[in-house]
Amino acid sequence: MASKDSGPDKSSDGDFSKQAEMAQQGIVGEFVDYLRDNKKWWLTPIIVVLLLVGLLIVLGGTAAAPFIYTLF
Repeated sequence: MASKDSGPDKSSDGDFSKQAEMAQQGIVGEFVDYLRDNKKWWLTPIIVVLLLVGLLIVLGGTAAAPFIYTLF
């Protein structure tokens, strides 16, 4: 006959509540965990270059623009 499965396993409830009480990671920590777990380290230089270009664009509209333009 059918086995009695009255509900979820009690050990999984304990794991869930333990993880819910832990401090949440930030976006950088999540990204590093993703890179480490999925072995996608080749994405790191792409992300770094995109962040640097974005920083240059943001700083290009500020008072730091004359100093940035002298670098090029």
